[in-house]
Amino acid sequence: MLSRYKVQYYNFFLVLLLILLCGFGVQLVGIASPSLKTRQLGGALLGFVVMLVVSVFDYSWILNFQWPIYGFNIVMLLAVYAFGDSANGAARWMDLGFIRFQPTELSKILIILFFGKFFMDHEDDLNSFRTLAKSVILLGIPLFLIYQQPDLKNTITILILFCILYYMAGLSYRVIFSIVALMVPLLLIFLAIVVQPDQKLIRDYQRDRIMSFLYPEDDAYSDDIEQQSNSRTAIASGELLGRRLGKRTDAYSVNEGNFVAENQTDFIFAVAGEEYGFVGCAVIVIMQLLIAVECIRTSLRAKDLAGKVICCGVGSVVSIQSFMNICVATGIAPNTGTPLPFISYGLTSMVSLFFGIGFVLNVGLQSRTYNKQLLLTDYEQKEEYL
Repeated sequence: MLSRYKVQYYNFFLVLLLILLCGFGVQLVGIASPSLKTRQLGGALLGFVVMLVVSVFDYSWILNFQWPIYGFNIVMLLAVYAFGDSANGAARWMDLGFIRFQPTELSKILIILFFGKFFMDHEDDLNSFRTLAKSVILLGIPLFLIYQQPDLKNTITILILFCILYYMAGLSYRVIFSIVALMVPLLLIFLAIVVQPDQKLIRDYQRDRIMSFLYPEDDAYSDDIEQQSNSRTAIASGELLGRRLGKRTDAYSVNEGNFVAENQTDFIFAVAGEEYGFVGCAVIVIMQLLIAVECIRTSLRAKDLAGKVICCGVGSVVSIQSFMNICVATGIAPNTGTPLPFISYGLTSMVSLFFGIGFVLNVGLQSRTYNKQLLLTDYEQKEEYL
């Protein structure tokens, strides 16, 4: 469970990136909603504690409980239906008294852990139809529960994540091309059905968001378009240095005037753009990219396939959510309500990501180089004893 580690193998650069990014996030949340600044800081500190604790536990030992992990994930998602709180027509949260918990955020990390072990156990037959079908069925159960909440954005996120995990595990290009050839016409059929007024595939508000993106000139979807339009205005108004770095005293502020709803969560990037300009936005993009790159670099040194999949999976979650959030804030994708990792207000999302990063740090502590040195040290001690 707990193993011998050397401090020199701890990825302090990744930890430093998280400290800087979370610090910036606390500042932005405080600007968007001052009353939430303390809670955001508390969530960041809790996340760091969780990350540090998880990082010293042997991930290989934890993966021995892959089926309890899978079962807990299913029970947790089912509990949303029995005890979940509804908001905006969706039952995605559970009230634990001291905090509102969104199981789907933790579910992403649990899915990564489960399939990390699953792919390692089936490493020799990953490209067989039996393994592919089994993995799809195992994914389908939690995915269906998430979709039924309804939570379309996380359903799409997890689907993309699963494809990345399977590819990193060693899925052949022949299978990939076959799947793409099947998915493209299905996607076109899906879009053809969704644009119909009487469609039943998705909820009306989900369709409205898609339609507002496809037909922005249509007045029927003006409410959905307005948020993204105001977000772009806020980002553009920041220019190079923004109001704070440029020490401007503009009387007009999109964010302070509440012209952007949920600017502490979904549109936190607009706050960064208005207050810190292009420089602030660039810093966020670069730091999110560096975190993902560090996860990938750690995967290259992983001692086994499970470690590789875990690192790539956590890095993918950070990348996908960052991409989706920034695309929404800049108006180049439909509004999805995806939080910006380590920046947006949302304690469940933040702590869950820290939980995942803890596993990445542990994979780095057990790199192939480190394991070789351990074996060599054990051999030398045995020789000396003999």
